[in-house]
Amino acid sequence: MSGIESPWIALPVALLLVAGGLLALVGSLGLVRLRSFQARMHGPSMGNTLGLGCLVIATIVVGSAVAQRPVLHALLITVFVVMTSPVTAMLLMRASIHRERARARSAEDEVIQR
Repeated sequence: MSGIESPWIALPVALLLVAGGLLALVGSLGLVRLRSFQARMHGPSMGNTLGLGCLVIATIVVGSAVAQRPVLHALLITVFVVMTSPVTAMLLMRASIHRERARARSAEDEVIQR
């Protein structure tokens, strides 16, 4: 047996993959359904991070079962996503706030000029 045929490996991996897919789906629905840009950013960033966590754990379990030794190099993916995803979301939100403030200032300027 290579390890994958074992139900003790296949069942948790299948559950993790389904959970990761559902989390990604919920994040995508949040992107579509929420109204403001800041709210829209929250759904995909959370779904992205949590869904990726489930997929990486499933990858580690399958890789370790096949190689018959601990395989942890998939954690590098998590480290890079956890480092870059929040920074990207913060930069996008800051840009959106600056844009809203600029629009408010230009609207005030138009009112003052009239």
